Amino acid sequence: MFITVAGNKKEVSDKITVTQLIVSEKVENPEYVSVSLNDDFVKSGDFNSTIINENDIVEFLYFMGGGTI
Repeated sequence: MFITVAGNKKEVSDKITVTQLIVSEKVENPEYVSVSLNDDFVKSGDFNSTIINENDIVEFLYFMGGGTI
């Protein structure tokens, strides 16, 4: 099936979970990533049970802190 990941069309296996996608996409620091699925945030506790479907749009987001004034 095809999904969009970070703006790019990708072919992935059917019934892939968010966790499996994080692994297959080799996401850096997966413990700090937030995931948006079709513009809705997925709770990190739901990554293992959230199934990605055909034509879904997935974004990996990192929130950065720091900086100076």
